[in-house]
Amino acid sequence: MHDTVGLETLGIPTAAVITSEFVEEARTQTHALGMPEIEPAVIDHPLSTLPDSEIEARARQALPLVRAVWLGLEASQV
Repeated sequence: MHDTVGLETLGIPTAAVITSEFVEEARTQTHALGMPEIEPAVIDHPLSTLPDSEIEARARQALPLVRAVWLGLEASQV
């Protein structure tokens, strides 16, 4: 989240992709860093223990969420 806040501060639209396990931690960090309006793109947990084919599926899951973050929309609007 530090990188996301840093890039957003520079005016670079950024979407942090996190798993559902880390939503509260991400919110805590964005609040502490002074940018509570940042919304991460949240995908299903876990990720690191999955085979490549399932990681690819998670990347596909993240794509509309990332687009929504970049465009400032709800994921259902993309």
